[in-house]
Amino acid sequence: MSLVIAMILDALLGEPGWLWRRVPHPAVLMGRLIGAADRRFNTGEARRLKGAMVMLALVCGAGLTGRLIGQLPGGWILETLIAAILIAQRSLVDHVRAVADGLRHSLEAGKRAVAMIVGRDTSDMRPPDVARAAIESGAENLSDGVIAPIFWFLIAGLPGMLIYKITNTADSMIGHMTPRHREFGWAAARFDDLLNLIPARLTALLLALSHGWLDPRPVLRDAPQHRSPNAGWPEATLAPILNIALSGPRSYNGEARYYSWVWPEGRRDAGPDDIDAACRALWRAWGLMLAIALVVALV
Repeated sequence: MSLVIAMILDALLGEPGWLWRRVPHPAVLMGRLIGAADRRFNTGEARRLKGAMVMLALVCGAGLTGRLIGQLPGGWILETLIAAILIAQRSLVDHVRAVADGLRHSLEAGKRAVAMIVGRDTSDMRPPDVARAAIESGAENLSDGVIAPIFWFLIAGLPGMLIYKITNTADSMIGHMTPRHREFGWAAARFDDLLNLIPARLTALLLALSHGWLDPRPVLRDAPQHRSPNAGWPEATLAPILNIALSGPRSYNGEARYYSWVWPEGRRDAGPDDIDAACRALWRAWGLMLAIALVVALV
């Protein structure tokens, strides 16, 4: 029931900006810890081993923190509040919907909004590129930011959720194939892939079932072709639901990347209305996950 209450609190309240302007968000604290470890240990020889040891320490620390919180007097209340903070459904939908609102105002406003949620270059984007980027971000972050933390809370309580969040944060910060992080961030990237293996496919299933999409063939065809071993599953499910071609070409740091299309037979003219439809799809998948959590709580 802590998880059910946390999901509802997040959906109703989202991110309380007034609070995070006064105290650091838990994800910010995680980021500071990971950044300090990166500066301290990502030097010299044996960087892959050092990175693996750092990840082991982070995971053990996160799990122990979750256990200690649960043993405090009234610990279930703290667990519920922390879980609500670490589930990002309302924030995700708000950020994705802001791109649609921006595009309705102007292309530049849409670019500014989408630049807040994607890492690709936005300067040369056309309106369909902006819309596609927002929809892809929504699909991927529904898995990473919502379903995966919920799944690991169901499996291992607050320790499981904290272990997932510290791993996912580490992957976003150091799990890159850059000269600096190729070795040191290897363990973070691989462990994040492992922890997202089931949640990504569960997210695809939730999207499909909540929309009555019962044909797995497009997903099984397109998801394995995606550049990510996990993000392709929710994208390959949402694309045919919306009938929008996703993934495809884009640019990072001025370098063009020609990725395979997901649902290539879909439309290439995505716009604000399609972003709104994607937001509704995110809520439908969330609603089905809430029902599952409620059933688990009552069994």
